[in-house]
Amino acid sequence: MTPFARRVYSVVSAIPRGRILSYKDVATISGSPRAPRAVGGALSNLPGDSDVPWWRVVSSVGRITTAAIHHTAQIQRALLEDEGVVFDRANRIDWDRFGWSPDPERIAAALEGLDA
Repeated sequence: MTPFARRVYSVVSAIPRGRILSYKDVATISGSPRAPRAVGGALSNLPGDSDVPWWRVVSSVGRITTAAIHHTAQIQRALLEDEGVVFDRANRIDWDRFGWSPDPERIAAALEGLDA
């Protein structure tokens, strides 16, 4: 696993139940603000038995962007709805209601030593 992937998984693991972050937010918090697509790549490479809540990461407009392969989008939506996240008629999530604003100190502590 790359240091970048470890940072991404650490940030995503910190997202509370019923909250979301964008790929761009995860990239920025992980220290690579220009790498939102790489966040998606890291999340798509998670092993099937991982406990990293990948479904809590959505596009910056609050939409699910996972590929239709293996019904991943439907699985992601179901997992989010199970956590109480609501989609509007345009299939978007309200950032004001469900977006997460992480505590910078908590994130810094979680990322400390991951690149060692």
